[in-house]
Order: sequence, then C-alpha cells, then structure tokens
Amino acid sequence: MSKKTRIVAVAGTIVMGCATLIYRLCKEAQKTTYRAEKMEPITVRKKGIYEKYIKRLLDIVCGVGVLVCFSPLYLVVMIFVGIKLGFPVLFTQERPGMIGKDGKEIIFKMYKFRSMTDQRDENGELYPDYIRLTPFGKWLRETSLDELGEVINIINGTMSVVGPRPQLVRDMVFMTDEQRMRHTAKPGLSGLAQINGRNSIKWEEKLDLDLKYIENITFLGDIKIILNTVGKAFITKEGVTGENMATSEDFGDYLLRLGKISQDEYNIKQEKSKSMLR
Repeated sequence: MSKKTRIVAVAGTIVMGCATLIYRLCKEAQKTTYRAEKMEPITVRKKGIYEKYIKRLLDIVCGVGVLVCFSPLYLVVMIFVGIKLGFPVLFTQERPGMIGKDGKEIIFKMYKFRSMTDQRDENGELYPDYIRLTPFGKWLRETSLDELGEVINIINGTMSVVGPRPQLVRDMVFMTDEQRMRHTAKPGLSGLAQINGRNSIKWEEKLDLDLKYIENITFLGDIKIILNTVGKAFITKEGVTGENMATSEDFGDYLLRLGKISQDEYNIKQEKSKSMLR
C-alpha cells in the first residue's frame, strides 16, 4: 500500500468515526430532551444567516477537534475524578435550552465532569455543597476543566461554543418573559457574561448581557468571546463562584434574599420547576 493510499485510508477512518460519533450523540440527545410544557410561550426571535446555517457547522468542527486533540487530557481528568471524587466521572443535570417553534424551552441533559462527592448524612440526604466540594473539585472548577464534558453537548447540538450559559430549570421559572428571550439562542460553553465577570456579577447584569448578545450574533463576535474566554476563564480564573459561596447562588434564592419576591411566590415557583423535571 502506497503512502498516499494509507493517508487516504486513515483520513477516511477518522471521518467515518467522527460522523458515527456525531450521529449517535445526536440520537441520544433526541431521546433525553423534552419541552418545558408548563412554561408560557414567548415570541420566537428571527435568526440571521450565520446563526441559522453556519454556527452549527463551526460548533461541530470545534467540538470534534477538541475531543480528538485533547483526548489525553480527557483521559487524565477522568482517572483523577474517578479516584478522588468517585464514579460516574460525568455529572449530568437537566438545563433549559433553546426555545422551540412553540415558544417553550427545550430541556436537555448537560454533561460536566464531577466536582463534588456524593457524601450523604445518616438520613441519606446529600451534604451541603461546601462540604462535598473538595479542594480537588474546587481546582477543577477554577481551571474550568469540569466544563470539558460540555463538548458532548456541543457535538450533539444541544449547546453551542458561544451563547448564553444554560442556567438551572429552577432559575428559568423566576425569569421574566424578556429575560427568557436569552433562550431564543442556543446555550453556550461561554458567552458575554462569562467574559464580563462570570458569577461575580449580579444576576440582572448576567441576564442583560445575554440579551445584548442575542441582539447581534456574528462570527467575529463569537471569535472575540472565545479568545476572551481563554484569558479570563482559564488563565485569570475570573468569577468562578459567587462571593463567599462554594457555588453560584440560584436566581430564586437571590431574588428572595433581596426581598424582590415573597416567600410564597418563591415556594410556588420552586414547586413548578420540580414538576417539570423528568
């Protein structure tokens, strides 16, 4: 077999392998996503040519590229997470994704590397986050290595490289219709809020930055956010958690703490969020 033939054979094998991976991950995503039926519909935003046709192609190229190029890093992280924090090494959580044609969010399964243990008390209840978040888990978050699992979401189409960060379902129920417009764009690994303070800024500022992003989604704008993310998330480790908190504060807890909603309203919306989860 000539050198040229071997190169073509290897390239063909890689392409077929990547195509199979994308197909299987997309099929799995279809099985695990569902509509947030209890949410009131909002107006669907019109998308430009880049967002509608080109952005997904770039996501696939970037996602597969990261998975292939950083496979040794993935292996190392998986081994250490398994040893220090336990199995499974991937943590999954349901998050609200992009709004469908009916004006309601699609809830999807987001993947991250585990950063907390499963320690429970004598009643079987999980200990608070600050107890389960070990020094190793904190380091994973500070370096953003726990986010590597989200490349699976980028490949399966439930997330994009750049877009509003997917918040919790229990955060979504406290958002106004205007704030929910952030969900008219596909959620991203990074976004404007992540390069402008991340979790160290107020909730209103985060949501306003998300709304600013969807006003003008462009290729150059996304590239700028990606380059800024490398510096602020991976180098300076800016705003990984809220002030004096092991993890970032939920939107509902934030509103209740500041007296912007009543305890009754808080309880009702929390129950609503629980009833939407499968």
